[in-house]
Amino acid sequence: MDALKPRIVVLDGHTLNPGDLNWDTVGEMGELTVHDRTTPEQVAERAAEAEIVFTNKALLPAKTINALPHLRFIGVLATGYNVVDIAAARARDIPVTNIPGYGTESVAQMTFALILELTQQPALHDVSVQAGDWTACPDFCYWKKPLVELGGLTLGLVGYGAIGQAVARLGRAFGMKILVHTRTVRDEPDTEFVDCQTVFIESDVVSLHCPLTDENQGFVNAKLLGQMKPTAFLVNTARGPLMDEEALAKALNEEQIAGAATDVLSVEPPPADNPLLEAKNLIITPHIGWATRAARERLMNIAANNLRAFLNGKPQNVVN
Repeated sequence: MDALKPRIVVLDGHTLNPGDLNWDTVGEMGELTVHDRTTPEQVAERAAEAEIVFTNKALLPAKTINALPHLRFIGVLATGYNVVDIAAARARDIPVTNIPGYGTESVAQMTFALILELTQQPALHDVSVQAGDWTACPDFCYWKKPLVELGGLTLGLVGYGAIGQAVARLGRAFGMKILVHTRTVRDEPDTEFVDCQTVFIESDVVSLHCPLTDENQGFVNAKLLGQMKPTAFLVNTARGPLMDEEALAKALNEEQIAGAATDVLSVEPPPADNPLLEAKNLIITPHIGWATRAARERLMNIAANNLRAFLNGKPQNVVN
């Protein structure tokens, strides 16, 4: 194997680059093979000769890592890196890198797109107009559901990293009061730091921006949802397993809260029996908050920089 031209394999490159970007910045550093998708059964075979492996959602468990004799570097094409057994990689001195910070503005934008759809309902009314409702209306205007003004309402954020802070800035621009629950409390103007229960009790919109851990899995449960205002909305652009999906479906169907919107689910793609797929007053989008072209281009560039830094002996964004 030519040490100057390492063999690079991308296991599942389609979601990052469905065709509107290119892999040149990665490919210039080695012999590059890009697979759109790779099943668990295909991983070991496709990566067998690779020194460099990039993965997004294709799993690299310990058994697979230990079966790849040439492997020297694993690059995760995302911020979360739970798809890789980082302990197994560390045991073989294989650095695992991730992509931090690439999607902050895009996910914040998506969060407010969902908030605005919940409160102003432009898509609902577009469908109504296209169906002929406005043409048949005796008045110059109508609305299908109550329209909610954001100014003066309370936006509660669970998690206050870069994305949470970006969402807070947008909330302030709309004239909203900001409540935050986070592990690291800071002195920040126009922001009140409170416990998680207070966020859910007092907020008109609760938005999740925390990482998924063993401790917070399913923390948005029936009890917490039951403490929300009946006029309040829940938004999740973080991780699906933060929510107890059955409890949320029940709260929506029984109109305990006014509505919810989520860009993430516990299993993606969702099975047909996911209770949220038929819940009332719920907007679901297919995990696209990160997927603007600008964000994906940043992700690609950071991935290339991670590999370049490793090849230069100065690895960066190493998570293990």
